[in-house]
Amino acid sequence: MTRNELPNPDDNQSEGLIHGVCTVIPGINVDTDAIFPKQFLKTIKRTGLEDALFADLRFHNDGTPRSNFILNRPGFSDTQILIGGHNFGCGSSREHAVWALRDFGIRALISSQFGSIFHNNCVKNGLWPLVVSESNLIDLVHFFSAKEPRHMTLDTDTLKITSADGALIQASLPASDRAQLMSGLDEIGVTQQKANHFHRFETAYHRRFPWCKGSTSGE
Repeated sequence: MTRNELPNPDDNQSEGLIHGVCTVIPGINVDTDAIFPKQFLKTIKRTGLEDALFADLRFHNDGTPRSNFILNRPGFSDTQILIGGHNFGCGSSREHAVWALRDFGIRALISSQFGSIFHNNCVKNGLWPLVVSESNLIDLVHFFSAKEPRHMTLDTDTLKITSADGALIQASLPASDRAQLMSGLDEIGVTQQKANHFHRFETAYHRRFPWCKGSTSGE
């Protein structure tokens, strides 16, 4: 995978839709150290980070799973959509937190607010950070805090959220972020798409101001 290509969506997902198990991680101000604990910051690889996700909450000191943590319960290991409390992803700017979420299989996050750097890291790595109102977040948390897994459908074209009970909620995401996520490119890839525009500008500019072009003779 090259730097400017993001991971492709799962083959079983319809175009424009993300559908799967939705899980709630309760609490406000869940920071990036809780998402990806600092003791795992020993790699720059984007893969192989699944077991580090929420590791201090998911596992005992001896590495055995905590049975009461939601992602360890039957059916919830298939989670593709995660609902977080207000200000999810605050704290340090470690991109590993997003890599671990992606590696686990998470494709979209929902909250009333994300940490700003975390939000940007999500978009760069193909993870949808969708924002809903506080009241809608409360309703979603209430419905999806169930003992058995429940499914949700996200329409990435309209940013509408449909839950298993038929409730329809409108989420928001800046247009530029949505366009980047839909293209499957990171910022480098998006910039490369505009290479012809840069070339035309430089050609016209140097034709008008030839003294700004600089020497090409090596002197």
